[in-house]
Amino acid sequence: MTVDLVAAAKEKNIKYFLISFTDLLGTQRSKLVPAEAIATMAKNGAGFAGFATWLDMTPADPDLFAIPDPDSLIQLPWKPEVGWLAADLWMNGKPVEQAPRNLLKKLKARAAEKGLQLKSGVECEFFLIAADGQSIKDGADRQSKPCYDQSALMRRFDVVREISDGMLQLGWRPYQTDHEDANGQFEMNWDYDDALVTADRHAFFKYMVKSIAEKHDMRATFMPKPFSNLTGNGCHVHVSLWKDGKNAFEDEDGELGVSPLGYYFIGGIIHSADALASILNPTVNSYKRINAPRTTSGATWSPNTVTYSGNNRTHMIRIPEAGRFELRLADGAANPYAMQAAILAAGLDGIERQRDPGKRLDINMYQDGHTVADAKRLPLNLLDALRALEASELLKTSLGEYVPAYLKLKHQEWNDFARHLTDWERDMTLDC
Repeated sequence: MTVDLVAAAKEKNIKYFLISFTDLLGTQRSKLVPAEAIATMAKNGAGFAGFATWLDMTPADPDLFAIPDPDSLIQLPWKPEVGWLAADLWMNGKPVEQAPRNLLKKLKARAAEKGLQLKSGVECEFFLIAADGQSIKDGADRQSKPCYDQSALMRRFDVVREISDGMLQLGWRPYQTDHEDANGQFEMNWDYDDALVTADRHAFFKYMVKSIAEKHDMRATFMPKPFSNLTGNGCHVHVSLWKDGKNAFEDEDGELGVSPLGYYFIGGIIHSADALASILNPTVNSYKRINAPRTTSGATWSPNTVTYSGNNRTHMIRIPEAGRFELRLADGAANPYAMQAAILAAGLDGIERQRDPGKRLDINMYQDGHTVADAKRLPLNLLDALRALEASELLKTSLGEYVPAYLKLKHQEWNDFARHLTDWERDMTLDC
């Protein structure tokens, strides 16, 4: 049943609404709307100039309208007079095909035609750092193996408790928080759900974490590799496909409890992995995480080859138990909507073409990966990943207008990076 926003404002004492959308580069854009105006905005949408955001548009394009999804309503736990709404972008009376949320809804509809529903959960890692962004905030957090450090976790209790309380209040069913593998790094987990619900919550979670960190005179970052010597921020995705209310990946007679359909889906991910990296690892900095040398903790916890395994965290895909798999490729910069859409597109291709994922490897890829001669490696940098996306007829067809728009903006980003002169270049080359 669709939420009546006018009634919800009165019932929940909401005074303002944030009508929000996520652009191609993952930045959240919004307008603040008084509750008295929400009925009109719910019908017609809030107007934006698309060129002023990271969308492939020009100043000559007509108005962009963000029409809020009433069922996405989230009342800000730390500012309850404000309600947040995920919005779908429209222009000239039609959905904007390059818009990431619209893209995910299109892929969901395609899966629904086959009676399938993607359900997913995400593991969002982030650092709590100083306001100037130069160092971690907790000067006492110095262990070489800081993962699960009880003292460091509890020194940040006030921050993570407020975030966890917010998720409890919102009904997300959070179930654990831990200090992660890097100094100053944390991870918070909540229950899996429909892919669109998870994407909306993922987008809001990043906003909530940053906002609450600011309240405590800190800065939260989801940057893939903010510190060269520490483990980076991953965004592992747990994936299952459902049909008629049952988990279609689960098969008690299947290898590791996974059905043939599940392995075809994994085969699709493996087939398109290098192109998927351009979306799941979307920044120049991303490739300092997935191709990183050993960190101070002893491991990077990120993949660099396209392999899958059972309950083994050194591979790109891990099958921890029956009925689901964990894709460990994505990082903290991944667009919550485009990530889910790209995974679904590759997985559906795997099912349609019955793609064989190949032999499962149960070795330690960090230690013995060099012995696997035929394992495809992940892209070494963003440019290689973008070229893989350009060469992927599958993703270009499945993701439609999103791909050329995304490639245009990302090539601009790469070129800007390539023109940047670094201190390393001067140090190494000045006396050549």
